[in-house]
Amino acid sequence: MYYLQSKLLLLLLLLQLLLPLLQLLLRLLLLLLLLLLLLLLLLLLLLLLLILLQQYYYYYYFYYYYYYYYYH
Repeated sequence: MYYLQSKLLLLLLLLQLLLPLLQLLLRLLLLLLLLLLLLLLLLLLLLLLLILLQQYYYYYYFYYYYYYYYYH
């Protein structure tokens, strides 16, 4: 019984020592997840911008050629 109590006490002590480390690890993991999410959002925004630019490019050139062929 005493052996079991000592092991339990040792385990509790170890847990108490490891808890701040685990908390720090969890915070770092959350920060990494947040950064990844931000990066994904930025990538999505960039993709949207590229799509819009491509649309603008097509419309602009279509208009340009249309104007050019009809008035020259």
